Amino acid sequence: MFKGSITALITPFTADGAVDEKAFQDFVQWQIDQGTDGLVPVGTTGESPTLTHDEHKRVVELCIEVAKGKVPVIAGSGSNSTHETIDLTRSAEKAGADAALLVMPYYNKPSQEGMYQHFKAVHDATDIPLVIYNIPGRSVVDMSVETMARLAELPRIVGVKDATADLARPLKTRLAIKSDFCQLSGEDATITAFLAQGGVGCISVTSNVAPALCAQLHDAWQAGDYATVWELRDRLMPLHDAMFCETSPAPVKYAASLLGKCQNVLRLPMVPVSPAAQEKVKAAMVSAGVLDA
Repeated sequence: MFKGSITALITPFTADGAVDEKAFQDFVQWQIDQGTDGLVPVGTTGESPTLTHDEHKRVVELCIEVAKGKVPVIAGSGSNSTHETIDLTRSAEKAGADAALLVMPYYNKPSQEGMYQHFKAVHDATDIPLVIYNIPGRSVVDMSVETMARLAELPRIVGVKDATADLARPLKTRLAIKSDFCQLSGEDATITAFLAQGGVGCISVTSNVAPALCAQLHDAWQAGDYATVWELRDRLMPLHDAMFCETSPAPVKYAASLLGKCQNVLRLPMVPVSPAAQEKVKAAMVSAGVLDA
C-alpha cells in the first residue's frame, strides 16, 4: 500500500512561534517535486506534542491540499489517550488522508492487551487505514510481534512504522503476518538492512533535507540496482547520524533552515541545536551534496 521514501515532515513556524502555513505548503510541494513517495504531517518530527488540536488538524489539511492525488498522506493522529486518538484520526479521515499513523500510547505504559484494545478501539471508530508506530525509545513500551499479528487480522490495520532498531523484527513480523502487511522503517541509518529483512520503505527524517537522494535509494532498491543503493547508503550515513546528534527534530529543523525551507524556530521544551551540533549538521549536508560548502 505504501512504499519507498516517505517524509516525516517538519512543521515550520514563524518568528513568533505560529504555524507558517505558506512555508509548510511550499515545503510539501518541494518534497513532491523532489520525488518523495509519501508524506507524514504532524508526527514527532512535526512537533505534534506542542501543537494545539486545532493546529494539528489544520496542518493535516494543509498537507492534503497540496499532496492529494500526487502522493499518499499518512496523517499523524496518535496520542496516549484513546479518545483523543479517535478524534484526531476522524479529523484526518474527514480531511481526506490516505491513512493515519498511530504512535504507541506513551507514558501510560499499557500492557500488550491494553495496546491491542487501544488500536482496536480506533479501528472500530474510524474507516481509514491505520499504521502502527512502534517506537520504544519515546513511548517506553514495545508492541510484541504476537500483538501486532493479532491486530493485523483487523481489516484496516495495514502496517507498521518500526523504530525499534531491531533488525530481526521485520523478518519475524513478515513470517507472522500476511505478506501484504506494510513494514516501514522509522530508522534512517538502518534502512537498507530493514529492506533486506522484508521492509518496503522508510518514514524518514533525513528526507526532509535530502528528499531526492532518499527517493533515489528506494528507487534503486526496487529496481535491483544494488550498486547505486550501496553508494547512496554510504553517502547518506553521515547525514543520518547528524540528524540525531541532538534530540530530533532540532537538528533537521536547523538543516532545513540552512536550505531556506523554514526558520530555525521550535516550540518549548524543544530548543535549537547547539553551535557544535550546527557544525556537525553543516558538515554532513556538505558531504552529502545537499548544501554548498
